[in-house]
Amino acid sequence: MNLTVLGVRHHSPACARLVGDTIAALRPAFVLIEGPADMNDRIGELLLGHELPVAVFTSYADDQRRHGSWAPFCAYSPEWVALTAGREAGSELRFIDLPAWHEAFADRSNRYADAEQRYAEAVERLCVTFGVDNTDALWDHLVEMDPGDGLAERLAAYFDLIRGEASAGPSDTAREAYMAGWVRAAVREAGDRPVVAVVGGFHRPAVLRLSSSPADADDWPAVPRPPDTATGGSYLVPYSFRRLDAFAGYQSGMPSPAYYQRLWEDGPAAAARYLVTAVAGRLRERGQPVSTADLIAARTSAEALSRLRGHDQPARVDVLDGLAAALINEALDVPLPWSVRGAITAGQHPAVVEMTAVLSGDRVGRLHPDTPLPPLVHAATAELERHDLDRPGDRDLDLLDTAARDRSRVLHRLRVLDVPGFQRVSGPATGIDPVLAEKWTIRTDEDRLVALIEAGGYGPTLEAAATAKIGQRVDEAGNDLGRLADALFDAALCGVTSFTGDLPARLERGVAAGNDLGELGRVLAVTLALWRHDRLLGTSGSELLGAVIAGACRRILWLAEGWHGAGLPADLPRIRAVVAVRDAVRHASGTGVDRALAVAVAERVAAERAAPPDLRGAFYGLARVLSGDDADPAFAVRGAFAGGAAGDWLAGLFAVARETVLAAGGILGVLDELVRGIGSHEFLVALPALRQAFEFFPPRERATLAERLLEMRGLGGSGRDLLRTTVPPEVVAAGMALDEAVEQRMALFFPGEQR
Repeated sequence: MNLTVLGVRHHSPACARLVGDTIAALRPAFVLIEGPADMNDRIGELLLGHELPVAVFTSYADDQRRHGSWAPFCAYSPEWVALTAGREAGSELRFIDLPAWHEAFADRSNRYADAEQRYAEAVERLCVTFGVDNTDALWDHLVEMDPGDGLAERLAAYFDLIRGEASAGPSDTAREAYMAGWVRAAVREAGDRPVVAVVGGFHRPAVLRLSSSPADADDWPAVPRPPDTATGGSYLVPYSFRRLDAFAGYQSGMPSPAYYQRLWEDGPAAAARYLVTAVAGRLRERGQPVSTADLIAARTSAEALSRLRGHDQPARVDVLDGLAAALINEALDVPLPWSVRGAITAGQHPAVVEMTAVLSGDRVGRLHPDTPLPPLVHAATAELERHDLDRPGDRDLDLLDTAARDRSRVLHRLRVLDVPGFQRVSGPATGIDPVLAEKWTIRTDEDRLVALIEAGGYGPTLEAAATAKIGQRVDEAGNDLGRLADALFDAALCGVTSFTGDLPARLERGVAAGNDLGELGRVLAVTLALWRHDRLLGTSGSELLGAVIAGACRRILWLAEGWHGAGLPADLPRIRAVVAVRDAVRHASGTGVDRALAVAVAERVAAERAAPPDLRGAFYGLARVLSGDDADPAFAVRGAFAGGAAGDWLAGLFAVARETVLAAGGILGVLDELVRGIGSHEFLVALPALRQAFEFFPPRERATLAERLLEMRGLGGSGRDLLRTTVPPEVVAAGMALDEAVEQRMALFFPGEQR
């Protein structure tokens, strides 16, 4: 059997060079590559002449799961070199792995995730034996720094040891059996001509063993097809070194792509020189001093470390350790990122952060103009051009204007799909107090095409894709009321109307089980806004939204009546829940909201001494607003008002019913009397909460209150002048407390004397 199975590490320059040399020497009939078999009819797309790196992005969705994954290629990827070298040798090219949508890939977002990371025990033993920190340093030591004669045999021994006698999991087993079927078919088809298969090193032992076993059929394996009810597809996308870098969290292969690109092109000595020069240049650009003496020290240290570690030329970690020794003088709180594997951690020294940025590089791939793109890319481009949103700049949108509202929906759909370059600066947050205008900033972004291609898995148009994405958020949110409310409001902003059969029903179930007053209040506020404001969002009068409103009101009232904690400070989300109930009773009586129940509960909570002060104040205001009671409020206010909690009680009242303070004959006089009666110490304690309470009044209304207080004291002047104090209120209050303390001491020592 004239078969060569090369086990490789993904994105390894040494392995890529071995693959290219082997194919050039053997000129095989077939070059078989670990990659998605459903792309075999489209290999020509890969070889159009793209600027690397690029990736095959696959999306998949059915009733049970949604999945997206990438298969990236750069210039030194062994799989890419197999494609290009095989084409030059005249070989037939075949991808031989299961499609990326297959259940075998359900738990990974990257086809080329390192299998040996799942069998780390053998790797750890090798690291200890060779005295290196991690897999990457081990690989450099064994392979990249010495890719000479016998590399294929060394790789086979390495991967045999990694695989050992351990049995693979169901996913790897299915993939290896499928790949072996392609190998057997190619060997039979090739006859006496060579066949080269390039697979991940972890899979090599199994693929080689299974390829030698007899098979029942001589045909090429069938390519699995997704179910008829599933949606999705595979497309080429531009990729970047930043996304490829293990330091940024990439699952597979080699870290530091810019360094290994230079290693691939120029060899280890040139790559080491490049790294030192590039790090020094970047640090100097960032204003960090790097002297010539520092560079000499870094190179000297790197060369000494390379000799100590048995390298003919400085390896990546030799150079990095040398740079760290020369440039960092203080102790480090976290390990250097190249001494561990994975994403860079917080707390790294600024010089280390810049070093890793140089290692990563800023190269971004570019697709050939003839590359097929998913329908969403063309649809989104057309939408942007049609609505004059395809040029950078600021956009001010009047949401009462139909054309501007259509433009807003396009921008929101792009935002929901995480397409970069479209930022909303201002606009409606919930619709409770409707903001009728939006401001957006549009900028060019190199990742926009990538994001649109990847979002294409959700649907062929912006509306369809945004609808599917919001549906996914609903599924992921479960009964998290806050996330569900956010999804609901985004659906309305996007102009999505098909959600009404699913999302409101989930919300209704969620509110029935909700135990967080703040989150329930937010759901009620958002749902009420959507139910009310037809001109903006097109959801006015929805029966399902009405059911959510009624259910949320009942739940908030039920929870509030049992909410105890007389010493709890004011909580704005809790207060806003009462505000939402007020608005629902006022504006959504047709949904089944019970005004009589709300008034009865409000009166009971307002009188409940065990309730938090902010809730007592809020429900006192709610009862007064809803009942229209014009009776003298003095008795009720005096009964509910407690000095130490005065600010918290007023915060609740002002949030719900500040008009009762502003109205002629309102409670301002009673409040003034009660606040003036608070002792200096209690006033000092209550002052922060009092200031927060009066923030519920807009500046004009605060000035009106100040003028009325001046009139009540027979004083002239402007209310605005009273608000412009030159001394902070805390200092005034502390002075008052000091005066009172002095008066008390003097009364103690000089009783009966008039002062």
